[in-house]
Amino acid sequence: MILYEDTALLVLDKPAGLSSEDGVPAALRKLWGRPDAYVGVIHRLDTGVSGLMVYAKTPQVAAALSRQVTQSQQVYAEQDGRAEPDAGTPDAPPFVKQYRALIAGGPDEKLPAEGVLRDYLFKDSRKGRVFPVSRPRKGVKEAVLEYRISASAPDGSASLADITLHTGRTHQIRVQFASRRHPLWGDGKYGSRIKGDIALQSARLRFIHPDTGKGMDFRLPVPGTWPAWGIRQENDNGTTV
Repeated sequence: MILYEDTALLVLDKPAGLSSEDGVPAALRKLWGRPDAYVGVIHRLDTGVSGLMVYAKTPQVAAALSRQVTQSQQVYAEQDGRAEPDAGTPDAPPFVKQYRALIAGGPDEKLPAEGVLRDYLFKDSRKGRVFPVSRPRKGVKEAVLEYRISASAPDGSASLADITLHTGRTHQIRVQFASRRHPLWGDGKYGSRIKGDIALQSARLRFIHPDTGKGMDFRLPVPGTWPAWGIRQENDNGTTV
Protein backbone atom coordinates (compact mmCIF):
# COMPACT_ATOMS: atom_id res chain seq x y z
CA MET A 1 0.00 0.00 0.00
CA ILE A 2 1.44 3.37 -1.04
CA LEU A 3 1.42 5.89 1.82
CA TYR A 4 3.13 8.81 0.06
CA GLU A 5 4.19 9.55 -3.51
CA ASP A 6 5.54 12.52 -5.45
CA THR A 7 7.73 12.96 -8.52
CA ALA A 8 10.90 12.06 -6.60
CA LEU A 9 10.05 9.10 -4.39
CA LEU A 10 7.37 7.00 -2.76
CA VAL A 11 6.90 5.36 0.63
CA LEU A 12 4.88 2.19 1.01
CA ASP A 13 3.91 -0.52 3.46
CA LYS A 14 5.43 -3.67 1.98
CA PRO A 15 3.38 -6.80 2.63
CA ALA A 16 5.04 -9.95 3.94
CA GLY A 17 5.77 -12.43 1.16
CA LEU A 18 6.81 -9.84 -1.43
CA SER A 19 10.47 -9.37 -2.26
CA SER A 20 11.67 -5.82 -1.60
CA GLU A 21 14.30 -5.98 -4.38
CA ASP A 22 12.33 -7.57 -7.21
CA GLY A 23 8.69 -8.00 -6.21
CA VAL A 24 7.95 -4.44 -5.15
CA PRO A 25 9.55 -2.75 -8.21
CA ALA A 26 7.70 -5.16 -10.50
CA ALA A 27 4.40 -4.44 -8.74
CA LEU A 28 4.97 -0.68 -9.00
CA ARG A 29 5.76 -0.83 -12.72
CA LYS A 30 2.59 -2.84 -13.27
CA LEU A 31 0.55 -0.36 -11.20
CA TRP A 32 1.91 2.58 -13.18
CA GLY A 33 1.57 0.78 -16.51
CA ARG A 34 5.21 1.58 -17.25
CA PRO A 35 7.31 -1.58 -17.67
CA ASP A 36 10.53 0.40 -17.97
CA ALA A 37 9.95 2.82 -15.10
CA TYR A 38 12.93 3.49 -12.84
CA VAL A 39 12.50 2.17 -9.28
CA GLY A 40 15.53 2.76 -7.07
CA VAL A 41 15.95 0.31 -4.18
CA ILE A 42 17.42 2.19 -1.21
CA HIS A 43 17.18 -0.39 1.56
CA ARG A 44 15.86 -3.93 1.96
CA LEU A 45 13.45 -6.03 4.01
CA ASP A 46 13.39 -9.81 4.25
CA THR A 47 10.66 -11.24 2.04
CA GLY A 48 8.78 -12.54 5.08
CA VAL A 49 8.83 -9.14 6.84
CA SER A 50 6.33 -6.31 6.32
CA GLY A 51 6.53 -2.58 6.77
CA LEU A 52 7.81 0.79 5.63
CA MET A 53 10.13 1.23 2.67
CA VAL A 54 11.13 4.17 0.49
CA TYR A 55 11.87 3.86 -3.23
CA ALA A 56 13.39 6.49 -5.51
CA LYS A 57 11.84 7.41 -8.85
CA THR A 58 15.03 8.88 -10.36
CA PRO A 59 18.71 7.88 -10.18
CA GLN A 60 19.55 11.28 -8.66
CA VAL A 61 17.12 10.81 -5.77
CA ALA A 62 18.33 7.24 -5.29
CA ALA A 63 21.90 8.49 -4.96
CA ALA A 64 20.88 11.21 -2.48
CA LEU A 65 18.94 8.79 -0.28
CA SER A 66 21.77 6.25 -0.45
CA ARG A 67 24.15 8.94 0.79
CA GLN A 68 21.86 9.49 3.78
CA VAL A 69 21.99 5.76 4.51
CA THR A 70 25.80 5.82 4.34
CA GLN A 71 25.98 8.91 6.58
CA SER A 72 23.71 7.24 9.12
CA GLN A 73 25.86 4.12 9.16
CA GLN A 74 28.86 6.32 9.89
CA VAL A 75 27.06 8.09 12.75
CA TYR A 76 26.14 4.76 14.35
CA ALA A 77 29.63 3.34 13.79
CA GLU A 78 31.17 6.30 15.63
CA GLN A 79 28.62 6.04 18.43
CA ASP A 80 29.40 2.33 18.83
CA GLY A 81 33.17 2.78 18.67
CA ARG A 82 33.41 0.83 15.41
CA ALA A 83 34.81 3.86 13.57
CA GLU A 84 36.99 6.84 14.41
CA PRO A 85 35.24 10.24 14.66
CA ASP A 86 35.16 12.22 11.42
CA ALA A 87 34.62 15.97 11.19
CA GLY A 88 32.26 15.50 8.26
CA THR A 89 29.89 13.15 10.05
CA PRO A 90 26.41 14.60 10.76
CA ASP A 91 25.39 15.15 14.38
CA ALA A 92 22.47 12.74 13.99
CA PRO A 93 21.63 9.99 11.49
CA PRO A 94 19.57 11.47 8.63
CA PHE A 95 18.09 8.09 7.62
CA VAL A 96 16.56 6.10 10.49
CA LYS A 97 14.88 2.70 10.35
CA GLN A 98 12.98 1.54 13.42
CA TYR A 99 11.43 -1.88 13.76
CA ARG A 100 8.83 -3.55 15.94
CA ALA A 101 9.05 -7.23 16.90
CA LEU A 102 7.01 -9.66 18.94
CA ILE A 103 9.48 -11.83 20.82
CA ALA A 104 9.09 -14.88 23.04
CA GLY A 105 9.24 -14.27 26.80
CA GLY A 106 9.87 -11.13 28.81
CA PRO A 107 12.89 -9.20 30.08
CA ASP A 108 15.47 -11.33 31.91
CA GLU A 109 19.20 -11.60 32.58
CA LYS A 110 19.99 -12.32 28.94
CA LEU A 111 17.71 -9.54 27.71
CA PRO A 112 17.14 -6.56 30.05
CA ALA A 113 14.19 -4.21 29.46
CA GLU A 114 16.35 -2.04 27.19
CA GLY A 115 19.87 -1.88 25.90
CA VAL A 116 22.25 -2.49 23.02
CA LEU A 117 22.94 -5.89 21.47
CA ARG A 118 26.33 -6.52 19.86
CA ASP A 119 27.27 -9.76 18.12
CA TYR A 120 29.52 -11.16 15.46
CA LEU A 121 27.42 -12.84 12.78
CA PHE A 122 28.40 -15.35 10.11
CA LYS A 123 26.18 -15.91 7.09
CA ASP A 124 26.19 -19.49 5.81
CA SER A 125 24.85 -19.08 2.28
CA ARG A 126 24.68 -22.84 1.70
CA LYS A 127 22.35 -23.34 4.66
CA GLY A 128 20.53 -20.03 4.21
CA ARG A 129 21.10 -19.18 7.87
CA VAL A 130 23.05 -16.71 9.96
CA PHE A 131 24.94 -17.79 13.07
CA PRO A 132 26.41 -15.81 15.99
CA VAL A 133 30.12 -16.53 16.53
CA SER A 134 32.49 -15.64 19.34
CA ARG A 135 35.10 -13.62 17.46
CA PRO A 136 35.86 -11.92 14.15
CA ARG A 137 37.14 -14.01 11.24
CA LYS A 138 36.73 -14.18 7.49
CA GLY A 139 33.09 -13.73 6.49
CA VAL A 140 32.05 -12.48 9.93
CA LYS A 141 30.44 -9.05 10.42
CA GLU A 142 29.68 -7.15 13.61
CA ALA A 143 25.98 -6.48 14.24
CA VAL A 144 24.67 -3.77 16.56
CA LEU A 145 21.14 -2.72 17.46
CA GLU A 146 19.42 -0.87 20.27
CA TYR A 147 16.07 -1.94 21.66
CA ARG A 148 13.42 -1.28 24.28
CA ILE A 149 10.74 -3.65 25.58
CA SER A 150 7.59 -1.54 25.36
CA ALA A 151 4.96 -4.08 26.51
CA SER A 152 4.73 -7.63 27.81
CA ALA A 153 1.95 -10.20 28.00
CA PRO A 154 0.45 -10.61 31.50
CA ASP A 155 1.66 -14.22 31.61
CA GLY A 156 5.16 -13.30 30.41
CA SER A 157 4.85 -15.43 27.28
CA ALA A 158 5.76 -12.64 24.85
CA SER A 159 6.89 -9.03 24.62
CA LEU A 160 6.83 -6.19 22.16
CA ALA A 161 10.26 -4.74 21.32
CA ASP A 162 11.04 -1.44 19.61
CA ILE A 163 14.32 -1.71 17.70
CA THR A 164 16.69 0.67 15.93
CA LEU A 165 19.30 -0.92 13.70
CA HIS A 166 22.84 0.44 13.80
CA THR A 167 23.99 -2.09 11.21
CA GLY A 168 22.05 -3.84 8.45
CA ARG A 169 23.11 -7.49 8.53
CA THR A 170 21.14 -10.35 7.02
CA HIS A 171 18.52 -11.67 9.50
CA GLN A 172 20.18 -9.50 12.15
CA ILE A 173 17.19 -8.82 14.41
CA ARG A 174 15.97 -12.40 14.17
CA VAL A 175 19.35 -13.91 15.05
CA GLN A 176 20.33 -11.49 17.82
CA PHE A 177 17.11 -12.02 19.78
CA ALA A 178 17.00 -15.77 19.10
CA SER A 179 20.58 -16.19 20.35
CA ARG A 180 19.37 -14.85 23.71
CA ARG A 181 16.48 -17.35 23.76
CA HIS A 182 13.89 -14.77 22.73
CA PRO A 183 13.07 -15.76 19.13
CA LEU A 184 10.58 -13.76 17.14
CA TRP A 185 7.09 -15.27 17.00
CA GLY A 186 6.57 -17.30 13.85
CA ASP A 187 10.28 -17.47 13.03
CA GLY A 188 10.70 -21.23 12.93
CA LYS A 189 14.09 -20.93 11.23
CA TYR A 190 15.50 -19.40 14.40
CA GLY A 191 13.74 -21.34 17.11
CA SER A 192 10.15 -20.14 17.43
CA ARG A 193 7.57 -22.83 18.21
CA ILE A 194 4.77 -20.54 16.99
CA LYS A 195 3.57 -21.15 13.45
CA GLY A 196 2.68 -18.25 11.19
CA ASP A 197 4.26 -15.14 9.72
CA ILE A 198 7.40 -13.69 11.27
CA ALA A 199 6.30 -11.05 13.81
CA LEU A 200 8.67 -8.33 12.61
CA GLN A 201 7.64 -5.00 11.13
CA SER A 202 9.46 -1.97 9.74
CA ALA A 203 7.40 0.39 11.88
CA ARG A 204 8.99 3.81 11.45
CA LEU A 205 11.04 5.47 8.73
CA ARG A 206 12.66 8.89 8.87
CA PHE A 207 14.72 10.64 6.21
CA ILE A 208 15.28 14.04 4.58
CA HIS A 209 13.52 14.62 1.28
CA PRO A 210 16.32 15.12 -1.29
CA ASP A 211 14.39 17.74 -3.29
CA THR A 212 12.66 19.78 -0.57
CA GLY A 213 15.02 19.30 2.36
CA LYS A 214 12.04 18.54 4.60
CA GLY A 215 12.12 15.86 7.27
CA MET A 216 9.84 12.96 6.40
CA ASP A 217 8.55 10.76 9.22
CA PHE A 218 6.31 7.73 8.63
CA ARG A 219 4.86 5.34 11.22
CA LEU A 220 2.70 2.25 11.18
CA PRO A 221 0.38 0.90 13.89
CA VAL A 222 0.91 -2.51 15.44
CA PRO A 223 -0.34 -5.16 12.98
CA GLY A 224 -3.90 -6.24 13.72
CA THR A 225 -2.84 -9.89 13.67
CA TRP A 226 -0.55 -9.41 16.69
CA PRO A 227 -1.79 -9.79 20.30
CA ALA A 228 -3.40 -6.58 21.54
CA TRP A 229 -2.41 -6.73 25.23
CA GLY A 230 -0.97 -3.49 26.56
CA ILE A 231 -0.07 -2.24 23.11
CA ARG A 232 -0.68 1.39 22.30
CA GLN A 233 -1.81 1.71 18.73
CA GLU A 234 0.07 4.49 16.97
CA ASN A 235 -2.39 6.02 14.57
CA ASP A 236 -0.43 9.12 13.61
CA ASN A 237 0.69 7.72 10.25
CA GLY A 238 1.98 10.13 7.65
CA THR A 239 4.62 12.74 7.26
CA THR A 240 5.88 15.45 9.56
CA VAL A 241 8.16 18.35 8.82
